[in-house]
Amino acid sequence: MADEEFKDNPETPELEPLSDEEVLEDLERKNLLAEIADYKDKYVRLCAEFDNARKRMERERQEFIKYANEGLIAQFLDILDDLERTVKAAEEKHEDYESFLKGIELVMSRLHDMLKKSGVKPMDAKGKMFDPHCHEPLLQEESAKEPEGTVLEEFQKGYYYHDRVVRTAKVKLAKKPVEVQIPQETKEENLK
Repeated sequence: MADEEFKDNPETPELEPLSDEEVLEDLERKNLLAEIADYKDKYVRLCAEFDNARKRMERERQEFIKYANEGLIAQFLDILDDLERTVKAAEEKHEDYESFLKGIELVMSRLHDMLKKSGVKPMDAKGKMFDPHCHEPLLQEESAKEPEGTVLEEFQKGYYYHDRVVRTAKVKLAKKPVEVQIPQETKEENLK
């Protein structure tokens, strides 16, 4: 009876059967929507994985930077121990300056060896031409013997770390002597 009421009710639209083409189009649309949803899900997951990988790499980089000098610091601690022993020995033996000096020289030698093994080497600045990347001029001195811009004296040694300057050398540079010109009138007056 309900079926008869449904058919006779003028307000209820009649549904026409779908054609084969419409059924196929509807099926294709549903398949495309499912495929789009699948690609969207994959995209969201890929973005999340990429973001997690980026964050993990940043954490690892920060940790690497934080502990990069651990080996170098351990070597410095050994040298610090040597310095403390040298100072203690000097305090106990007040007048044995020769052994104190030998202890200090030994510590300096160990420090130079450690720096050399780590890729640090001193600059040889004296007698070289001024290089603004390697030298920091503190003074200039007139010199007739050396060409202008030659390093005459090194106040603080500069260092390279592999091929990069880590500290410039503080130097005194040569400059041309200033020639004092006496006016012609003054020369004539002095000759009289």
